[in-house]
This record gives sequence, structure tokens and C-alpha cells, in this order.
Amino acid sequence: MTERHRKNADVRHELPSALIHELRTPLNQIIGYSDLLKEQAEEAGYDVLLPDLAKVGAAGQLLLAVINDNFNSVGRTNAPAAPAAVAQTTSPQEPRVESATAKAHGSLLVVDDSEANRDVLSRRLESQGYAVATAEGGQQALQMLEAATFDLVLLDIMMPGMDGYEVLRTLKGDQRLRHIPVIMISALDELDSVVRCIELGAEDHLAKPFSPTLLKARIGACLDKKRAHDRETELFEELQRNYARLQELERLRDDLTRMIIHDLRTPLTSLMVGMQSVESAGDLNSDQKEMMDIAVTGGETLLAMINDLLDVEKLESGSMQLDYGDLSAIDLVDSALSQVSALAEGKGLKIVRTLRPGLPTFRGDENKLRRTLVNLLGNAIKFTPGGGTVTIEVRDADNGESLIFSVMDTGEGIPREAFGRIFEKFGQVESREGGRVVGTGLGLTFCKLTVEAHGGEISVESTPGKGSTFSFKIPIFVPLQDPRSALSAT
Repeated sequence: MTERHRKNADVRHELPSALIHELRTPLNQIIGYSDLLKEQAEEAGYDVLLPDLAKVGAAGQLLLAVINDNFNSVGRTNAPAAPAAVAQTTSPQEPRVESATAKAHGSLLVVDDSEANRDVLSRRLESQGYAVATAEGGQQALQMLEAATFDLVLLDIMMPGMDGYEVLRTLKGDQRLRHIPVIMISALDELDSVVRCIELGAEDHLAKPFSPTLLKARIGACLDKKRAHDRETELFEELQRNYARLQELERLRDDLTRMIIHDLRTPLTSLMVGMQSVESAGDLNSDQKEMMDIAVTGGETLLAMINDLLDVEKLESGSMQLDYGDLSAIDLVDSALSQVSALAEGKGLKIVRTLRPGLPTFRGDENKLRRTLVNLLGNAIKFTPGGGTVTIEVRDADNGESLIFSVMDTGEGIPREAFGRIFEKFGQVESREGGRVVGTGLGLTFCKLTVEAHGGEISVESTPGKGSTFSFKIPIFVPLQDPRSALSAT
């Protein structure tokens, strides 16, 4: 910088942006071409040309610094002008961009109305390893973006017709193209222009002339971000495809299950009727009668499992109609206990019945709620050792708006990590006694779905070695919008 330049550096004059752009553009081209020629001369071994090329570049930088330090754009807020040493495209201390090694990759679109600008930038990017296409205006750029795939766009701001702002706004408003990162380029360094570009969705803003190292770093950062976004999109789409496939497989599995269940129930019912007919016909000795009783009991158990599967499927799909009626909690409990009392007596268990006085009647499906209590009581009896206690309790809650049914046992208990799994279809928990697995994993699923169909909720509390408590809450009045009970039966 000359002494005169230093003295006048604090005196800045306003010029139209277009004029400053016209002054800086050819200087950027001079600097850019001199840098390219310098690199080519170094690679070709023409060291004799390097001093003169350096002088050309330095002269361009000096003239650019004079413009930067002495002129403002009219009506614009300018970013602080870069010192001449920083503004230089290359310097003896700056590492050169490798041309033969560490190549970058990616497909870039350069948009600039100046052929020389496009040429300088394209050659610079190609030397860094990128595949480069060019467009001389905004309309052509948008057409090329529609027709081909690009990883990044370098977009000049000041162009005739459709300027860079309008191209950026159109690109970011297109759902198919908005993911493509855009770096805005300009011969001007106006701060409000930078802010406007970022607000419109640009990834970055670069002022000409470019430092090759800075240019490569900014493009590399944008491409890394885009590749991460593309990978995220790809993984999400793959996840959606896998989820859709999983849903299809589940549907096929459920269809097959329903078909098998329906096909099993008919011959099994015929088989049981036949066995019961033989049993009632008489002329069976004690051993034969015992074996027939075992067979009938096994058939009834299998039929109950099939019915559970059918009911669970209907409850899951929301196609089961609940038969609502006015129910008494006392009658419901007594009815359930009558079905399991013999099993409890056979194991020597004590059944405790605790009912709060004055419990109100409530609305519910008697058959399904009784089966829910029978399932819970049956599990409690099954996993409670001889001499233990099973307690059933009913109390009101929520200021008399709900009833809570609880079944407590003194059995072996359930580990906390299994609380969620036991309510899943076919979800089973190993017994602590010998690691045995008991049950089909359908009973608690039926209980959960039945309670939820009534607008209630079911829960479990348990301590291994001390016992478990299963509780479910039922609203006294039928919910106005029940997601399951209002659906028609199949």
C-alpha cells in the first residue's frame, strides 16, 4: 500500500454497487488467472515466469485494495475491508492446493453471467478434483438442477434477469431441490447481502477473489453436511421400507394365525363332543374314565387357548363389541372366585376377599371382566406355593369415578425388568424355580386389552420372593368416546 493510499484510507466515497461490481470483477479475473498460471508454471517447471506472474497478481491485489479501502456502496452497510495481505489469493506462506493428490469429489454447478468468471472458478474447482458444470443465468441453472443431480451450487448474486437472490429463493422453495447446499459468490462484500443470503437458505457466502484453500474448505464443509443429510435420508427411507415390510409380514402372520385358529376350533369341538359322548355312554372302568377326563380337560384347555387367541385378535383390531350392562363388583368377584376355588383348595391356598362396603354398580362387559379376574386369580394361584395366600380386593378411587380391582399373592414374584413384557402377546417370564416357562402368554394380554377397551388401565407391582399385585382400574361410567367398544363385531 502506498503512502498516499495510507493517508486517504480513512476517506471513503460512495459509489453505486453496480459500478463497484464492474470495477472489481475484471480485477478478480486478473487475480484468478494469474494464480492459475502461477500454479501451472510451477507444475511445468517454468520457474522463470513466476516472478512476473507474481507481479501481475500483486498489482491486481493492490488495485483491489484501493477500491476496497476508498469506496462504499451507496445505501449499503459494508463489511470491513480485508487487509491486502489477507485478500490475496495466494501468498508465500499459504499452502498450495494439491493438484495430483488428496482430490476432492462431488458434482458442482457454477452459476455466473460472466464467462471469464465461470472459467476461472471452474478450472480452480476441477484442479481440486470436482466435476463442474456451468450455467450463465438463473433460468438455465434451474433447468439444469431439474434435469441432473448436483451436490452443491456456487451462485453469483449480481446477474441480469433473474439474480442470485431469486434463484436461491426459487431453489429453496422447491421440495425436490431445497436440500442442495448453495454457496453465494459475489464481487461485493456487503454485510446486508451476506445476511440476506443466509436468511434465504444459503449455506455460505464467499467474496471474490477466492483463496483456493478457503474455497476448498468451505465447499468441503458444505458437501460433508449434505452427505450426512443424504445418509440420514437414505437410512430413514430404508427404515420406512423395512417397517412397511414388517407390517406386511405381521399382517400375513395374523392372517395365517386366524386361518389356523378357525380351522382348529371346528375339529377340536367335534373331538370334545365325541369324547364327552363316550364318557356319558358308561361301561368305562376307573382307569378309562380317568384317561377320558384327562383328555377332555386337555381339550377344554386347548379350546380356551384358541378362544383367547381369537378374542385377543379382535381386541387388538378394535373389532370386538363390548356387551355393556350394569354390574355389581361383589357379584363379579364371587362369580370369578367360584371358577378358581377348587384349584386354590387343591394347592392348600387361602383365599381372602376384601371388598369395601357400599361399592357402586358400574357399566361393563360381565363376561370379559369375569374372564379378566379369572386369569389374574388363576395366575396368582398357579405361582403361589402351597400354604400361601391370594387376596382379591375392590375399592373405589378418583372420588368415586372409578373402581380398582387388585389381585395379590405371596408367590415367587416377577423381576421389574419383565413388567412390560408380561402384557405382550406371547410374552412369558421364566419361573425362578428351575427356569421353567409357564403359560401361553395370552392371558395377561387379554386382560390388558379388555381393561383398555373399557377405558381403564392395568398395572403390576412385584418383589421377587415376596409376591405380586395386579391391579386394574375401570371407570364407573362408560367413556363417551371409547376407541374399541363402539366398533361393530366381526
